Amino acid sequence: MRRRIRNALVRLLAGATVGALAGLAVAQAAPSATAAGGAGSAVTVSGRDEFKDMKFTVSQTTHLTSQAISVSWSGGAPTTFAGSQFNTGFVQIMQCWGDDDGTVPSNPGPSRTQCQFGASPTTNRGGWPGNGQDDTRQIFYSADPTNYGQDDRYGATNPNAPGEVPFKSVDGTTITRNTQNNPLFNYNTTNEVDFARTSDDGSGQEYFEVQTANEAPHLGCGVPVTTDGVTRPRSCWLVIVPQGSLDLDGKPYADQSHVNAGSPVSSTNWKNRVAVKLDFNNVGTNCALGSDERPTTGSELAADAMTSWQARLCTEGKVYSYTEYGEPNTRARLISDGSSGLAFTTRKLGADPGTSAPSGTTTYAPVALSGAVIGFTIERRPKSTAPESVQKLAGTKVESIKLDPRLLAKLLTESYRNSTWGSVLNSGVAKGYGWAKNNPAGLASDPEFISLNPEFANLSVAETPATDTDLMTSLGHTDTARALWQWIVADKDARQFLAGVPDDDGMRVNPYYSTNADLNPSGAAFDPSNTDEYPKNDPWCTVPPGSGAPDDSKQCMTDFHPYVDDMHAGALHTRRADTLWKSSWDQLASPPAYKSVGPQTVGSRFVITVTDVASAARYGLQTAELENSAGKFVAPTAASLTAAAAGASGSGVAEITPANATAKGAYPLAQLVYATVRPGKVTKAAREDYAALLRYAAATGQTSGSDPGKLPVGYAPLSQKLRAQTVKAADALLHYTGPSPAGDGSADGGGTDTSGGGAPGSAGDTGGTGAVGGTGAGAGGTGTSASPSASASFDGGKALETTAAGNTPADPANPLRYAVPAGAALGAVAGVGAPFAGGRQLSIASVTTAVRRLRVRRGWPRPRGGSRKSNTAPRP
Repeated sequence: MRRRIRNALVRLLAGATVGALAGLAVAQAAPSATAAGGAGSAVTVSGRDEFKDMKFTVSQTTHLTSQAISVSWSGGAPTTFAGSQFNTGFVQIMQCWGDDDGTVPSNPGPSRTQCQFGASPTTNRGGWPGNGQDDTRQIFYSADPTNYGQDDRYGATNPNAPGEVPFKSVDGTTITRNTQNNPLFNYNTTNEVDFARTSDDGSGQEYFEVQTANEAPHLGCGVPVTTDGVTRPRSCWLVIVPQGSLDLDGKPYADQSHVNAGSPVSSTNWKNRVAVKLDFNNVGTNCALGSDERPTTGSELAADAMTSWQARLCTEGKVYSYTEYGEPNTRARLISDGSSGLAFTTRKLGADPGTSAPSGTTTYAPVALSGAVIGFTIERRPKSTAPESVQKLAGTKVESIKLDPRLLAKLLTESYRNSTWGSVLNSGVAKGYGWAKNNPAGLASDPEFISLNPEFANLSVAETPATDTDLMTSLGHTDTARALWQWIVADKDARQFLAGVPDDDGMRVNPYYSTNADLNPSGAAFDPSNTDEYPKNDPWCTVPPGSGAPDDSKQCMTDFHPYVDDMHAGALHTRRADTLWKSSWDQLASPPAYKSVGPQTVGSRFVITVTDVASAARYGLQTAELENSAGKFVAPTAASLTAAAAGASGSGVAEITPANATAKGAYPLAQLVYATVRPGKVTKAAREDYAALLRYAAATGQTSGSDPGKLPVGYAPLSQKLRAQTVKAADALLHYTGPSPAGDGSADGGGTDTSGGGAPGSAGDTGGTGAVGGTGAGAGGTGTSASPSASASFDGGKALETTAAGNTPADPANPLRYAVPAGAALGAVAGVGAPFAGGRQLSIASVTTAVRRLRVRRGWPRPRGGSRKSNTAPRP
């Protein structure tokens, strides 16, 4: 009895803590999100003087948010190097704020003091390709400059020593010294592109991470500004500075053995700058304050679509909040508390082990078709023995790779030799890690991977925990993780590998993930068929070799391979090429501690992640072709997602599984997202509002586009049959006559499960026009290639709790003021009741996970500031 009472109290306390902290996070920072637009807003600008033949194209310049855009160019001179450092023919890119400074009448642009640039690394520069001037704000004063990098304004107080071009923030704060690592931006947070290569044909391309005021408050992009009585989001600038091969006198540099380029923000280089105006979505609320909200929660796969729809629906008087939860926890929550509203999920209630469907009516409606992808940023670093044709591609991006289930199993089970960093050193092998000795160091050197991707035979990769030995994955239980494991176990070769059978080249599974209990050191078999997370089972811990850290400062697998908070965060950090591993020991810190070395060096970046199609498109990630059950390698396009949906099976709530996605063109990790409501647990008014959301999702919400209210890039439009199911489900909510909450005023009566229909129609069903990273033709249509799209999905930099029309914390009538006490109360009830509803018991780890998800989703600003580098998961 005492034990039961104690356990109940623990659950009560943990639940109250989760609810209170979640409520606190919501109450302190719950701004809204707006769907992004900008289709057809590409701009092309020409260079001047030495660069007059260059043309620069920016893929999107309006309706911007936190996203990536493409910057491409042609007509340039090929990049040259002085040793390993960029010398001539390269391009530098930055984001700036402010009005036109009037210095270039033919190309308006900002002051150089208002540009986020110069935050190159201050330590560990041994392999860095900059000289400390071309990648910083450092200049040399000269009243009459004769060389690039000299400045006729700044540094005059000490003409014999380098000076710095100051940085002025939008709030007036000015940094005049130590600009390379200043309080406003640094190497870990800046979006500047220090070095972008121009190929032999004079062309080049970079994906540039655009930052709103949420990510870069000192730039203030997107903040409402009133001028002459008109309020608009603040515009900013994208500035491109080409570095050439001619000095100021128009003659070639006399000495090519050392770097000649100077700081792009020097007065001399700034004369060559090319500026493009950037218009942003509003960073703030978009609907009337004081509006009542209808809560929606659940699958991250619905996030981009829902936040786009929110912005349009609020103009029609319907306000819906959205909060991201992992699908298994969403289902458990809806089972135990049907009054929580509408939830997004990919499976029926009661589908999880240990749970059962609730009594009464549950309405399901298909609303979105998307999926998981393996997104990556990989740049070619040719081996010294590579042929000349490969050498010419040095530094360029790999656009596509092929992966089969066994390769993903190797990555997720930490089976590559260098994944357990330090367990195998030269000829020495740590006790219990003999299995790793003869395994490939990482994915890039795996013969199986090279057989599918032959170009990697000529490429060199520094195979460490920061590159190709693991996938960047999110923390928590999700249907996406389950789908990935289901794809793996559906493959015979992958199943055998997990069971302990070496692959054709002798590579063996990390025994802590073996499905053979006799091989697993834990004494229990790993069960991937019932796994919906990305566990780090291996207990390996050590002081990283060569770090200089003391013996009592060991790192473990969650340190070598940190979790990210969700798939969106994984895409963002993959775009930045930053795996978050704190690999450097800082003896001078107080107290001494490990620190991150920041993003990987340009030209040799290698980061891979599990993310969703929409987030990959948002940040311009390349995506892998995955092998489906028909043995074909398929990219995530509108057509391949639709083909997979045609094979969905199951009564009422049809699921897409790798095993039933048998069409040759079916993408194996496609997922159908359903809106789920227990109508007997919500009021009549709520049912009417949710029905309106479903009707919108089935109509305008399936029209692909980047304008507010459209279906964002990263989704395939639903077939007409699926849309009809959604409309039928909306009608079921409107005409529901079963038991209702007390005082609702609805008629009593019986009710049954409603889903709007059975399995989806065939691939021949007519669908709307849409795309995943391009243009598709709906169900049965033809999609474009899987090349990434820079179109934004919605106003990122916003919260997990993104109420596109709701109240702000400053509103006196804001119900968020009740978030902390209400969250505590609801959390306490959930904590006690979850085990009885078949849900998982709450723990301190789940408290941490819940709060971290609330704070990080879509770049939500933290209540008390903090670096975006603090996104790593804590060690258990």
